[in-house]
Amino acid sequence: MDPLIAGWMERNGVRLLRISVGLVFVWFGALKTVGMSPAQELVARTVYWFPPDVFIPILGWWEVVIGVGLLIRPLARLAIALLFLQMPGTFLPLVLLPDVCFTSIPFGLTIEGQYIVKNLVLISAAIVVGGTVRETGAGGRKL
Repeated sequence: MDPLIAGWMERNGVRLLRISVGLVFVWFGALKTVGMSPAQELVARTVYWFPPDVFIPILGWWEVVIGVGLLIRPLARLAIALLFLQMPGTFLPLVLLPDVCFTSIPFGLTIEGQYIVKNLVLISAAIVVGGTVRETGAGGRKL
């Protein structure tokens, strides 16, 4: 049974990872475009030099484009490039707003801090997906 399960995971894991990360980006981005994101205040306080009513929707649409690019496999390279341009900014609150991100620096994270640090998983997922953009699966299927 184990070989069957492991084989299924090997055949489907990267595709499911690409789709799930794409859905997360579309979802989180869409929330920003309609003013429903719980991260809006954090973004506004971090990127204080831009008007939040302009910047947050733009950021939201950027995330939606990343997500759609991951969902439509031929656009994955573009999506990953956009993701890597965006990700450094997501860590800014750790530096600019440590009182919001930490209960005790450097390990005690608030919910906001956890929300930011989870981006390490998204970066790693993008690296995994990016490593397969030239590959095809069994029978020539795109991953």
